[in-house]
Amino acid sequence: NRIEGSYSLVFLSEEQPDRLICAKKDNPLVIGLGKGENFIASDIPAIISKTRKTYILNDGEVAVVRADGVEVRNLQGERVDKKVFEVNWNAEAAEKGGYEHFMLKEIHEQPKAIRDTMSQRIAKDGKTIVMEELKWDKDFLDSVNKIAVVACGTAYHAGLVGKSYIEKLVRMPVEIDVASEFRYKDPIIDEKTLTIVVSQSGETSDTLAALKEAGRRGSRTLAITNVVGSSIAREADQVIYTWAGPEIAVASTKAYTTQLVAFFMLALYMAEIMGTQPAERITQLIDALRRLPDDVGRTFEDVDPLKTFARQYGFNEDAFFIGRSLDYNVAMEGSLKLKEISYIHAEAYAAGELKHGTIALVEDDTLIFALASQDFLFEKMLSNIEEVKTRGARVVGIAKKSQNAIQSKADEVIFIPDCADEITPLLTVVPLQLFAYYVAKRRGTNVDKPKNLAKSVTVE
Repeated sequence: NRIEGSYSLVFLSEEQPDRLICAKKDNPLVIGLGKGENFIASDIPAIISKTRKTYILNDGEVAVVRADGVEVRNLQGERVDKKVFEVNWNAEAAEKGGYEHFMLKEIHEQPKAIRDTMSQRIAKDGKTIVMEELKWDKDFLDSVNKIAVVACGTAYHAGLVGKSYIEKLVRMPVEIDVASEFRYKDPIIDEKTLTIVVSQSGETSDTLAALKEAGRRGSRTLAITNVVGSSIAREADQVIYTWAGPEIAVASTKAYTTQLVAFFMLALYMAEIMGTQPAERITQLIDALRRLPDDVGRTFEDVDPLKTFARQYGFNEDAFFIGRSLDYNVAMEGSLKLKEISYIHAEAYAAGELKHGTIALVEDDTLIFALASQDFLFEKMLSNIEEVKTRGARVVGIAKKSQNAIQSKADEVIFIPDCADEITPLLTVVPLQLFAYYVAKRRGTNVDKPKNLAKSVTVE
């Protein structure tokens, strides 16, 4: 009762060596239930090879763990009747499955993860989105005058795309904040605000704190997360789970793409309720979404050019990523992937901002990834590519197959399947993930466990 702050604590006494006592606040802690043995861990993958039955400890609970049993009490000393949470994915899912690194395996698992996240959320006739976990109606959405999206790192980049989806399809204003800044800016939110928090692990400390702050101010809250029973999932009013499966590599890949799918489906669901998009337009976008797993699979058919680029540019010390609108949002994620696993200094810029200062950094052989996948901005992006080319940059363009005019502008081009502009973030990010992976491998870094980083960021 006297301890302040966030913690997961485990105690062992020499006088009672037959038991462990553990407690938590804000940080994750799970108890694995075995036969004649029990386990304490910070996350399920650590114990999945031993047992699938777990207790997920809540804040303010203390567990006494012996080999033959587990007893949970609250801080008042009262017994707590815990419900057993049974893990429904197997030990093999947490193994590499023949891939050299977990990150590569998880990149290649994205078609399945996307398909799983979509499953049961598209009506059988393929014309509408079904969100049984929400059950919203027009009265509920009419009572919301704005949405606040809060997240960190890769989840924040997913939130940027989600903001675009909701504003474009639902015509509702969306603000987005980095969770570590949200609490300290005295956010203008109240009971008419819907706060959406995004976290792969559901244990991100800053995001959890922001979620609690939103709740204190009266906001309705919705979590998008991958981990059932996580702290953020329990704290939020409602939850959309992304069924990405376990993600072991520190650098998030399939968790990011499934977050985008969750946001896109949420925006379509809201648009249906509010009537902000014609029914035929929603059906067209759902059709594009249903083709997405196969389209992502096609991006793996020829990765040799990416391996070549990694050999050519893998020892550059700087790289820039440029794009507009959704492409800019993805450029931010592409630059983060490169810097966090290869340790190359990488930055993303809105392409239209180049002339306002950033272009001063471009010189001979500066590596620039130019994302030009959206039809309505394609000509603008060609002009931006010319801007940096005339300053000596080496440009790798990413565009749809039908946008072949880019070949006359960029030094190298990676093509993605033709699709609706709204779908492009889910396709353009894949070659950026693969490029980061091959560069990191060439530089000999620890791909799955980059220095100074942790999978679940449970400190502020």
